[in-house]
Amino acid sequence: MEVLSITKNVRMSAQKMREVVRQIQGLSTTAAMAVLAIIPRKSARVVSKTLKSAIANAEHNHRLNPAKLIVKEAVAGTATTLKRVTPKARGSMGPILKRNCHVRIVVSDL
Repeated sequence: MEVLSITKNVRMSAQKMREVVRQIQGLSTTAAMAVLAIIPRKSARVVSKTLKSAIANAEHNHRLNPAKLIVKEAVAGTATTLKRVTPKARGSMGPILKRNCHVRIVVSDL
């Protein structure tokens, strides 16, 4: 059975998040949590929180054993971008793109 957990609108670019998310795909949940614990990045903390939520959903809603779960899918996609401007030379404006992302983790008991 597949169980899903999504974290939306994280204030970080999807490109930075994907570097961490790719490292846990296909691992068991205990190994994935161990890997995320030693990665010194903000994105690792967000992915760890989402993975804990997926494990809790599987345990509480579907009565699955957390030790037997594996990370079937872990994806970071783009969300809405906040568009801001900064002053430039001779009265013009330069764009600032504040990117956001969504994190989606699917765990399975296969």
